[in-house]
Amino acid sequence: MRWNSNNIILLLAISMLRESQGGWIDPDTPKDKRTTVSLIDGTQYDLVMSDEFNVPGRTFKDGHDPTWTALDKSDDDSSSAGGGSLHFYNSTMVSTTEDGLLEIKSKIGKTEWIHNDLVKGKKKHITKNFKSGMVQSWNKFCFTGGIVEVDVIFPGDPHIGGLWPAIWILGNLGRATYEASTNNIWPWSYDTCDRKKQDAQSISACNAQNHFGLNPYQGRGATEIDLIEIMTGKNTGPLPATEPGVSYPYADFTLQVAPGVPTNRPQSGSQPIRHATVTESGFTEWMAQSWYEGLEVNGNTTLNPYFYGTYLGETKPEEPVHRNKNQVFQADAVGAMHQMTPSHFQTLHTFRLEWQPGPGGRLDWFAKDYRVNSTFSMSGDGNGQDWVHAFSIKDESLNLTGAQIPVEPSYLIMNTAISSTWGFPYEVPPGCSKCFDCTNATCACSFNPGFCNMMKESNVAMYIDHVRVYQSKNDTAHVGLPHTVGCDPVEFPTKEYIKGNEYRYMRPAPFVYDDTAPLKKTIKKGGGNCTSSSDCGALLSEGGKESADQKGGVCLKSTYQDGIFSVPVEEGRCKCFDGYTGPYCLAVDKFDDEPGAWELRKNSNLFKNLPVPTLPPCLVISIAAMLLTTIIFGITNKKRKERRDGYMKM
Repeated sequence: MRWNSNNIILLLAISMLRESQGGWIDPDTPKDKRTTVSLIDGTQYDLVMSDEFNVPGRTFKDGHDPTWTALDKSDDDSSSAGGGSLHFYNSTMVSTTEDGLLEIKSKIGKTEWIHNDLVKGKKKHITKNFKSGMVQSWNKFCFTGGIVEVDVIFPGDPHIGGLWPAIWILGNLGRATYEASTNNIWPWSYDTCDRKKQDAQSISACNAQNHFGLNPYQGRGATEIDLIEIMTGKNTGPLPATEPGVSYPYADFTLQVAPGVPTNRPQSGSQPIRHATVTESGFTEWMAQSWYEGLEVNGNTTLNPYFYGTYLGETKPEEPVHRNKNQVFQADAVGAMHQMTPSHFQTLHTFRLEWQPGPGGRLDWFAKDYRVNSTFSMSGDGNGQDWVHAFSIKDESLNLTGAQIPVEPSYLIMNTAISSTWGFPYEVPPGCSKCFDCTNATCACSFNPGFCNMMKESNVAMYIDHVRVYQSKNDTAHVGLPHTVGCDPVEFPTKEYIKGNEYRYMRPAPFVYDDTAPLKKTIKKGGGNCTSSSDCGALLSEGGKESADQKGGVCLKSTYQDGIFSVPVEEGRCKCFDGYTGPYCLAVDKFDDEPGAWELRKNSNLFKNLPVPTLPPCLVISIAAMLLTTIIFGITNKKRKERRDGYMKM
């Protein structure tokens, strides 16, 4: 569906009805942080979403928070593409601290369940030996374009490899770790009809009808922008093929994109060969490799020579998704490595992404606290600049494959994974039984030295002080397409597709038996156990009494009857005040005040097919004359009645 006058009228009407609702901005966001200035175009951007995480004790289980959902599921990446995930995402690993930080913990802990293997026809016992946290705003808060800023402390020891902390952005058509939703959807950013690629891109620009409310002849996908991923490990000096030299620990800034470069790709561990070398006799010694031109890196940043993308091949029968030989494709990781320091694992540092979507758009990554040498860190780049413009990708660089800078309504993800393919030893010592259980002494040789001790003896967690998203109100002030808020924008709808394919966004067996939909239908408001109103988010005065300022909720004590008296018991239940939500009333209630494609279509179609009568001009004139006569007759009668009433009073 495209914009037209009816859509605009409906949009205005719905917006007027929603003026009393709040959007996505955290009221705790300081006033001077409600705007920012683009470091690329120099214009003002306005805050459209923020979370300051200032309220301690928040919970993020499905149905507890209006913005975020913490997962309770296995990261099943190991079952198909060989991702080697070793953890189970548990919602209790995500909370907020007393000093106003989002805490995403990782720890040793078994999660076991029985999986029914339909291929082999028998039950399989599955164990994950680590627990960690992932929180995402999928199908709640989405946006397209703008500026994202986060303040973060990374988890663990910077010189011990094994943790995979990340803050990233994914298109709403795919739900992270739900493989059925991302199969042949991730990370397509391609809006051209190519019959050879049509089978590999589920929502193709070749499709005359994409169904489920999607626009015909429009290529879609679950595009991925990695604001930051962290690789830790023992610092033995600059890593080979990094230009300039970057050592452990480092950050990855990446655009995952499809279609990718199909042939003559750079080799892992080497920088792309840009030009052919010709011998004196005139023979080409090697051909230049196909890779993206015009990528810009600055500061202690190098193009990433260790990961150029993922090949999505044919699947095996036991895998949870299916790709046949016509559906295989190459995805590219267009990325850079940026030097980190130990201070990034001890104090808060700010990272920024500027995203201008679509044709003519660009992606720009910025970091603070640039390393000057091996022993000293300082804010900025040493030349008076607060920000280091670490990495930049322009839309024209992607012309190599026809992909584009992402245009999808996208959501935020924050998590720490533990994967045997990220920061783990490539090879184990001879005689080592390769296993990944820190409680089993014979498995120690499969981990980096010190990893299991770090997980046992320390509080391993990623801490985030705030997340803020800004957008420009002036579409002409920046390149690319306009910025939008909402998971179901008119030009790139998602709601009907998700509704029509809910099973793709739900957990696999046996966990699916607890689900009735991908997300709880409503956000819980109250009901958590409490002993005082402070447990429900109420403010306390200096004397320890409950404040009159109605924040959070109140603890309603249960009672029981003792003769003629009602005696309160020790424990009660939280009741939320207006504007607060969650079982403990610790989160500010949020509303999506952007009407989406499904909503507009539903309203505009209500009277769409009713017949419209057409009347001849003479009949219209006759009806108008009759109406006019009736009005005149009514006025005349009214005046006569007034005169009559006046005579009677005399």
